[in-house]
Amino acid sequence: MTDTNEQTYGNTCDAIVRSSKRITDTKTDEVREMVLTVHDPAFRAMPGQNIGVLVEGKHPFGNRFHHRYYSVLAAQPHGEGSDIEILVRRCSYIDEVSGEEYPGIASHYLCDAAPGKQITLTGPYKAAFKVPADNTSNLLMIGTGTGIAPFRTLIKSVYAQEQGWRGQVRLFYGAKSGLDALYMNDQNNDITNYYDQATFEAYQAIDPQSWRDASGNLGKSLAENGAKTWVLMQMPNTYVYLAGLKKQVAVLDKVMGELAGSAANWQALKNRLVADGRWAELVY
Repeated sequence: MTDTNEQTYGNTCDAIVRSSKRITDTKTDEVREMVLTVHDPAFRAMPGQNIGVLVEGKHPFGNRFHHRYYSVLAAQPHGEGSDIEILVRRCSYIDEVSGEEYPGIASHYLCDAAPGKQITLTGPYKAAFKVPADNTSNLLMIGTGTGIAPFRTLIKSVYAQEQGWRGQVRLFYGAKSGLDALYMNDQNNDITNYYDQATFEAYQAIDPQSWRDASGNLGKSLAENGAKTWVLMQMPNTYVYLAGLKKQVAVLDKVMGELAGSAANWQALKNRLVADGRWAELVY
């Protein structure tokens, strides 16, 4: 998620790139596993939290800084500091007016950063997604692209730290290609380890034509499992987590509106989820 409001940065901290390892084949999109070393004892990030990366320069709309949030996948304290692990995908975007392709500012900055380079971090920020105290709660996770990163931490917390989770856990994940499935894995603890859990199911929508929109794939996956999704969504102990591309919100609203019988019926339920504290978004 990108933030261009300089008033929201809060505390900043210097970090050094300890390692940057490409974990995808050179013939595919570039995704890097990066470890950032922080020596400030006051900067303590935890898995599931977000950190910000500040990129100084001449940016669009006259902004001095470009600010991009990344999910913390792992954090290892050492001495007075810590090593923070993030995943970064080299991204680009298409201008909706001109049709031109532009490089993602933060992703290119980080992917080009060699070990030893100093970068500026902000945060850490509280985790957007929290595990409910009641282990009979249902968790409905809906995401696209890099939105899988915070879900990895959430799922691990549910099954690794909350033994005996009894609620249903459902992950709907729209992907442009098999590459995006990378975000469902890490070298030491794969999310697929949880597929055999009696309460866990994942629905991944991969389009063989990678140029197509991941949000569209997500909508198809939701629609194909609409009846079960709608029943789960209406349960009073269901928590909904949305992460990834902002455009997927409209996709979800469309699918749920059809399942609810009208957009008004869906909006009423959505408003109730928000009011009850059972709806959380982390979109960009």
